[in-house]
Amino acid sequence: MKTQLTKLSEIELLALLSAASVLRKEKSFNLILSFMIDKKISVKKIYEALLQTYLFAGFPSALISLKKFSEIANKELQYSGFDLSSYQIRGEINCRIIYGKKYDKLIENISSFSPEMAEWLVIEGYGKVLGRKGLSLMEREVCNVSILSAMKFADQLYSHINGAFRVKTDMKLLKQIVKNLDIISSKTASKFGNKILEQFITNKSKKSFNKG
Repeated sequence: MKTQLTKLSEIELLALLSAASVLRKEKSFNLILSFMIDKKISVKKIYEALLQTYLFAGFPSALISLKKFSEIANKELQYSGFDLSSYQIRGEINCRIIYGKKYDKLIENISSFSPEMAEWLVIEGYGKVLGRKGLSLMEREVCNVSILSAMKFADQLYSHINGAFRVKTDMKLLKQIVKNLDIISSKTASKFGNKILEQFITNKSKKSFNKG
């Protein structure tokens, strides 16, 4: 695996580490994490990538990964504090960046079956977590595509592929991110992710053709 890792860029490694974390591929996770630390990739970026996994895999999984990160990185990071009012503001800004004109419809749809979840999506998801410094929104969305491909959540994956597209992510990079899941022996996940990615590309092409 180490030979394969040497060929990956920083963002590819962050995405693959995120997938190994949520899948609880502990051997692969430890190897990738150690490789990234040895390569002197920003421990802040690694920490942020692992911290946000709790949105998808829950606290138990994220706690295990963050504890291992602390043991291997052996570096204390500065606590950024808690500011609920700013989470609401930056959450709505980020949500509108990701969903564009579909934002209001999204919130209305989720509110129809869970007003709390609609509120948490903005404040917790896009404000408190995905709005943090340390990783760009593009880097976070790339990691999310890897995570959601690994976990095989079709609708959410499609949304975050669209989010990655809206923040100017190269589709070639997303294809590689999905393909890299093979490295951690998750061929079904890479196949699933590629299927959703191809659906997205096809739909975008159809829309562009119809506009033309």
